[in-house]
Amino acid sequence: MRQVRSIWNGAISFGLVSIPIKLVNATESHSISFRQIHTEDGGRIRYRKVCELEDREVTQAEIGKAYEDADGTMIPITDDDLAQLPIPTARTIEIVAFVPADRIDPLQMDAAYYLSANGVPAAKPYTLLREALKRSQKVAIAKYALRGRERLGMLRVVDDVIAMHGLLWPDEIRVPEGVAPDTSVTVRDKELDLADALMDTLGEVDLADLHDDYREAVEEMITAKASGEQPAESPTPAPSGKVLDLMAALEKSVREAKESRGEDTGGDAGAETGKKAEVRPISSRSARATPKQTTGKKSTSSATKKTASSKKPTASTSTSAKKSTGATKKTTTTAKKTPAKTTAKSAAKTPTKKATPRKRTA
Repeated sequence: MRQVRSIWNGAISFGLVSIPIKLVNATESHSISFRQIHTEDGGRIRYRKVCELEDREVTQAEIGKAYEDADGTMIPITDDDLAQLPIPTARTIEIVAFVPADRIDPLQMDAAYYLSANGVPAAKPYTLLREALKRSQKVAIAKYALRGRERLGMLRVVDDVIAMHGLLWPDEIRVPEGVAPDTSVTVRDKELDLADALMDTLGEVDLADLHDDYREAVEEMITAKASGEQPAESPTPAPSGKVLDLMAALEKSVREAKESRGEDTGGDAGAETGKKAEVRPISSRSARATPKQTTGKKSTSSATKKTASSKKPTASTSTSAKKSTGATKKTTTTAKKTPAKTTAKSAAKTPTKKATPRKRTA
């Protein structure tokens, strides 16, 4: 195993048990760093540490630290001053409690470290604490001092190693005021169902399979420029910020996620229409007009059907009249005209009956 340089030596205080340990970084950054240059000639831009009183550059060995008072006075602080502070966590990780892991808010998580047993005598108490944490399924809350300040930490087991996460103090977590949407929004059950379906379709992921696409793209671009080639152009991102039909977007997302996994999408929501859901802008005017227009069409078609059905019996009646009489075309013509006259007479009688009460009332 590659030896990792320790950044802090001390001990874990576990009641009366003391475990000598070394603190090593558990994470490392793979981000690509850039240098500042003079754009005209490519020369490096460097920062020099200059003493304001002497107006000269000083070396790192000549640099110390100080606290600036409210009036601008500098109060020198040495490493010995900090080492002699009367706090038990100066060189000790002091465990103060054991709590369930879900009691720790992820917002408090800070840097991560591995705690390595420092020497053979530390192996037994180190293993004891590790196994006790495993069996209790709890994490240890501790206080420690590092880089000039006291910090809060959480100890947990990772494989066969005790890891420590630096924690922010509770008063360092900002209250999320003014962050949530300030408008009242109602989420329908169908929208939640589609969101659940999308979550289930996407499923889980092995975090080890994830990688930094941006860093890889930067590396490829640097390699291309170093060899004198033109870097590949990235595709133009789709415009964002548009108001979308949420239901259509969810349906399309579920369908595409299932298609990418080779699953059948025949029974998806929105499939009963026989058309694929499309992401489209929401139009409140068209949304309101659509039901009215549909209702109007239905009433018109139903009225047409009723008119047609009312005409059919008349035609069948005249046809039966033709068959029963067995007359010639003239008789048929007379038979056709007869209902018209009858209808005209009945129509003439009806207004007369309705008009009579009006005269009496007057």
